[in-house]
Amino acid sequence: MTKKSISTRFKVTGSGKLIRRTMGQGHFKTKRNGSGIRLKRKDVTVDRADRLIIQKYL
Repeated sequence: MTKKSISTRFKVTGSGKLIRRTMGQGHFKTKRNGSGIRLKRKDVTVDRADRLIIQKYL
């Protein structure tokens, strides 16, 4: 059974890792400096413990 919300937030790479977006990208960007905004543009791999839980729903 696939959860639609999980399948939109996480992507599986070719090697089987899960990738998600970094949090805090939506708004309130004026409080941050430029380097903080640029760091949040990158995608992040999901930790192993969380990956096992998320893969049940994909």
